[in-house]
Amino acid sequence: MDLLDFSDCKLYFEDELPAEAEHLIAQAAAEYGEAGAELALLRALLLAPENLSVLVGLYRYYFYQHRLDDALVVAERAMQLSGRHLGLPGDWNLIDEAQLGSAAANSFGLLRFYLLALKAASVVLLRLGRIPESRARLIKLAGLDSRDQLGAGKLLEVVDEFQSDPENELPHPELQLVAA
Repeated sequence: MDLLDFSDCKLYFEDELPAEAEHLIAQAAAEYGEAGAELALLRALLLAPENLSVLVGLYRYYFYQHRLDDALVVAERAMQLSGRHLGLPGDWNLIDEAQLGSAAANSFGLLRFYLLALKAASVVLLRLGRIPESRARLIKLAGLDSRDQLGAGKLLEVVDEFQSDPENELPHPELQLVAA
């Protein structure tokens, strides 16, 4: 399956969004960096709790504000919603190729969104230093994307290379000297 082919699929941002929620997302963009931006996004989420465009806006806000724990919650919520619509198991680790094929037949664009949300969660986990959890997701994603069109395999290579480089290892706490 070609995960880069968008010719015959509906994309998440094509879903109808209530006008007020759309206005709130635009307000959040205009007020980015100010306290009102998050509030506008949260109000949009209350108006359209299952709209993926709202979740993407909230994820991006938290990610770029370096609020990574919040970004992870939103990425996982996006996976939960899109996975439910695709008939995928609630646990990403249980997805197999047959389920992937059924999901693609249901909505290829939504499946691609789900897989990218899985990758986004992996990136956030990396940034949080939760390497084993991130690696598990990247391994799963790379296994589902044999042509590595979403880049999980390459990212996994970088993580593994970084982890195996002795210069990147943290010193043992008992060996650290502290100047008084």
